[in-house]
This record gives sequence, structure tokens and C-alpha cells, in this order.
Amino acid sequence: MRAGKSMPPSARHDGPKSEQNASAPRLRRPLHPYLVLAAAVILPGGGQVLNRMPTRGLIMIFFMLSLGIVTMELAAPGRSFIGRHAGGFFVYAIAVMDAYMTARYRWALFRQRLSAPSL
Repeated sequence: MRAGKSMPPSARHDGPKSEQNASAPRLRRPLHPYLVLAAAVILPGGGQVLNRMPTRGLIMIFFMLSLGIVTMELAAPGRSFIGRHAGGFFVYAIAVMDAYMTARYRWALFRQRLSAPSL
């Protein structure tokens, strides 16, 4: 079969250029962990979105709202704003830590792969 439009792209062989791209994937530089941390503190779920995990960010927001409402309903009437919404603030703190730790892990992995000698 000739190498033309009738062959799928995976079956085509374009020479050494395609072999070079297949053996050495280009590394994408992740965002700096402090930038992700700032986004997570300012906007709940924003750190997860910057880490390219928007579904995780939406799940965190859902549980923030859910637990905030539950603790608001169960808290005593004389409690402070923080006390009435403690469940939501707890999940918010976990979301901030999660976004930062994920960004920090990706940053360290990128730097390790960048400094590793290529074979």
C-alpha cells in the first residue's frame, strides 16, 4: 500500500523527523506553585483549574457549599460567621492545600526531568 491519504496517520512513516518526536516528548512547563496558591486562596477551585483539573475544582466547590449549608443549619444561633460555616471553610482549606501540593509536585517533577540526562 502506498504512503498517501489512504493510510491512517499512525501507519505513515515520514522519516527521521517522526522518530525524533516519538522518542523525546516535549515537556510543558507547569505554573509556579505560588501562583497556583494565590489563585486558590483568591478564588475557590481556581487552583485546581490552573492545575488542569477543573472537575476536581467543581467537586471542591460543591462540598464547600454543601458542608457550609449543613453546618449553618446545625450550628447554634449565637455562633460567629466562621463557626456557622465551619464545614465550608474546612473544605476550602483542604482545596487550597490540595492545589498547592499538586502544583508543587508537578513543579518538582518538571525540574527533575529537566535536569536528568537524556538517553
